[in-house]
Amino acid sequence: MCSVIRKMAQITARLRYEDIPSAVVELSKRFLLDSIGCAYGGSRTENVRIMSNFFYKIGGKNESTVINSKKRLPMIHACLLNSLMIRALDFNDIYWEQDPSHPSDLIPAALTPSEVVHSSGKELITGIVLAYEWEQRLCEFAIPGLRERKWHHATLTQFASPLVAGKILGLNEDRLVHAVGISASHNSTLGAVTAGNLTMMKNTVDPLATQAGLFAALLAKTGYEGPEHILDGKEGLIDTLGGQFDLDRLTQDLGESFSISRCSMKAFPTEALTHSPISALIKLMKQKQLKKEDIQQVLIRTVSRAVDILSDPSKYDPQTRETADHSLPYCIAAAIVDGMITPDSFTLKKINDPEIRSLLPRIKVVADPVVEKTFPALKSAIVGITTSAGHHYDLMVDYPLGDYREPMDDQTFFAKFDALVFPHLTRIKRDQLVDTVLNLEKLKDTNELTKLLAA
Repeated sequence: MCSVIRKMAQITARLRYEDIPSAVVELSKRFLLDSIGCAYGGSRTENVRIMSNFFYKIGGKNESTVINSKKRLPMIHACLLNSLMIRALDFNDIYWEQDPSHPSDLIPAALTPSEVVHSSGKELITGIVLAYEWEQRLCEFAIPGLRERKWHHATLTQFASPLVAGKILGLNEDRLVHAVGISASHNSTLGAVTAGNLTMMKNTVDPLATQAGLFAALLAKTGYEGPEHILDGKEGLIDTLGGQFDLDRLTQDLGESFSISRCSMKAFPTEALTHSPISALIKLMKQKQLKKEDIQQVLIRTVSRAVDILSDPSKYDPQTRETADHSLPYCIAAAIVDGMITPDSFTLKKINDPEIRSLLPRIKVVADPVVEKTFPALKSAIVGITTSAGHHYDLMVDYPLGDYREPMDDQTFFAKFDALVFPHLTRIKRDQLVDTVLNLEKLKDTNELTKLLAA
């Protein structure tokens, strides 16, 4: 029988730019631009600074652009750094069905090698579309998701990233199969990285799986081999983890529609399940013209996994950026005080703001069976506010701002982008970058784009 990995490799090898509908092409460019904005915003974070210095000391062949840097690195190192920049603020895209994921983490698996092999803009678009296709389908095939089985979604990325990188590197079907076998042999990731007090690894494990995919594709290109049965064979992922899997979901109806059209962008630089509660809180406070001084108590009704991930005891006393942006009580308290959540909400000074800290005990998070029943088809949350005057108000939202069913308009989209890039770019260079990405299919060589990304 043909393995699922081989079927995925066959589809990867066959897909051409001409097979992709124009609406999907436009959406892929929009996600690329959003990811570039996130990378500029993330380029000066502490975890990126440490990782950059680590690789610059190692050195090596100066073959690939590092976003917002004058220095160049070997391809596999630049791939990790660029992916980490996209991920660092937790502001990049989100897809959540059975499993959550951030498909844009995989964009450097296409972008970084495309510079080295001088791919065209059309080839880069094809690689990006494949990144979203495979990552999102992998989010759907485990029932319940791997996250519910205490594994991190980087476990899924290890299967998708080698296909993306391999497509750009021109691997044939057999070499793509080996690339997946190499990558998926050693990158399954424990859920502990997003449990309790969070560290820099929260943002790093998926970029590591993206880097591993490029490494595997490069190794497969030399003739190195990996096991084809790594997903659905003896002692492969399915046999090892047990439970229910829908293997057909990985390949059925592929090409009739593209998964990227169901991926969402983030309006807030926080964990995905915080977005509906934040959206509801901000909307309710505006509707009722409530000020921060009016808030006596807030009750958040959400899904049980949000209670588990986002409101355990450590989330009521966040000490790091990574814990704060995964703390629903902190995000709600910061939104009450400042009226919005931005990257500046997660500086150490802000995390220790006495006004925000004083609100944390007043915020309660509970699982709601009505909300649970609709997840993940809906991303609902109910926010109840009790005021110091004794009034009570409730608001339920089904989708947060940025969801593909509640998309950001151009004004909001570019406001997010500009807020992230203008500390680093002039208006002229910003406009050049936007124009280049929005006309990506016209590029004969993606080096025209990567040159703009260098500092």
